[in-house]
Amino acid sequence: MRGKFIVIEGIDGCGKTTQIDEISRWIPTSGLLRGKQKLVKTREPGGSLLGKKIRNLILDNHEDNNPSSLAELLLYSADRAEHISKTISPALENQDWVLSDRFCDSTLAYQGYGRNINLEIIKNIESIVCQGEYPDLTIFLEISAEESVLRREKFIPDRIESEGIKFLEKVNEGFKLIAKEKNWTTISAVQDINTITNEIKETLLKKFSRVNND
Repeated sequence: MRGKFIVIEGIDGCGKTTQIDEISRWIPTSGLLRGKQKLVKTREPGGSLLGKKIRNLILDNHEDNNPSSLAELLLYSADRAEHISKTISPALENQDWVLSDRFCDSTLAYQGYGRNINLEIIKNIESIVCQGEYPDLTIFLEISAEESVLRREKFIPDRIESEGIKFLEKVNEGFKLIAKEKNWTTISAVQDINTITNEIKETLLKKFSRVNND
């Protein structure tokens, strides 16, 4: 028996961090966990000690930090390989649940659809990097690129967020295509925070309560 792996995806500004904070407080009291199971909250990039250093490299918005698209892809892949080996797989093997802010499909959306790197190249790399670990459930918080820009206008952007609305539109279209292909649960992120949280809770209860009762 292994734990459950849940991922929340979406473009910058969709509210992933807010919802993950809310859901991570709720899951331990929801009745979904059994026995000594715990919840591990994590994120990409930066879900391991090495990953935190890679995150700083990737997102640093200094004018001299402008890696090639391929270098960027490989940095994200290195972060993910370490994240899986040091955080995700050990937790799941310990029967704990993992709740992650982003996973491999963010790379497909940002570096594939956004940077125009060949999708098959990304998929081949990820087939090695993911080491057989894939989410039991992915939730896509959907907003428009325009809404994303409005929500972030008062914040200092990181390097990826600085790419502009045209880049973000391509990424968002990529996410929509991936969500449809992989049958993700899509939730409108323009609703109020409590409504979104409740929809996520209902999704988790519907999917995992039945599993735990079997």
